[in-house]
Amino acid sequence: QVQLVESGGGLVKTGGSLRLSCVASGRTFSSYTMGWFRRAPREDRKFVAAISWSRGRTVYADSVKGRFTISTNNAKNTVYLQMNSLKPEDTAVYYCAAGLGGTSDWNYSYWGQGTQVTVSS
Repeated sequence: QVQLVESGGGLVKTGGSLRLSCVASGRTFSSYTMGWFRRAPREDRKFVAAISWSRGRTVYADSVKGRFTISTNNAKNTVYLQMNSLKPEDTAVYYCAAGLGGTSDWNYSYWGQGTQVTVSS
């Protein structure tokens, strides 16, 4: 089992920044790829970014490239999502996930509870 706990969401103005954190625990979480997804109101959950614990390889959705950065702190078992130049369309509940990797949420077996990000115009 892998447990994931997100934090860092909140209300920010357009152009502002937030950093989301996801603390992972469990016996084998380091073998997984970590992903961030988001669900905006009345929309399906969508891929944002992913990173592998072991190789540090990253992948981003086109909509966030150049603005968001995913990273890990292995000593703290934490995955971060640094979000800069935020836009109102970034408003969503953001979820941390652990799984096999890729951009499909079907590939991720473990999910956090989500943290709300609201960007005001």
